[in-house]
Amino acid sequence: MPETQGPAGILVIAQADAPVAHGTPPRDGVEFEVPSTEAHGGGFPPFDVHTFPSQIIWLAIAFGALYLLMSRIALPRIANILEERHDRVADDLEEAGKLKAESEAAAQAYEHALATARGKAHGIATETRDKLSAESDASRKSLEAELAAKLAAAEEQIATTKTAAMANVRGIAVDAAGAIVGELIGSAPVPQAVEAAVDDAIKS
Repeated sequence: MPETQGPAGILVIAQADAPVAHGTPPRDGVEFEVPSTEAHGGGFPPFDVHTFPSQIIWLAIAFGALYLLMSRIALPRIANILEERHDRVADDLEEAGKLKAESEAAAQAYEHALATARGKAHGIATETRDKLSAESDASRKSLEAELAAKLAAAEEQIATTKTAAMANVRGIAVDAAGAIVGELIGSAPVPQAVEAAVDDAIKS
């Protein structure tokens, strides 16, 4: 019975005369045997001890490539990002400190300006009150002086009017007394005597 080596290492047995032992009729005098799984070792390929060296080599290559990728590209970018964020936070904190100092200085300046304004307002109020008081005193004194002058003028005018009135009354009294005495005695009295009598009567 001739044997031939077929593709993929499958043993091909040619038999022209007899049927196959398994009861399968031959096809054109050729029987194909199913390859056994024991020929390949069986099991999961990564656990095959025969492939451990190549697996270790490829693992080292992959780890080295990953390390180079992380150390040359990924990690520097992450470090730059962290440094930029750190610098930005530091700048923000510094800016916040400056703004806080400026706000505190502005508050102190406002308090100082407010105290100064209050002092000036108090001074202006005191000065205005004193000025108004002085003006009021001056106006009162001027009014009192004007009233005193008017009162003096009025008293003088009253005195003049009284003097004039008394002179008129004396003349009227002298004339009336002379006429009355003349009617009583039937002759005109002496004018000097009538005037002397009237003057004595006015004085008393």
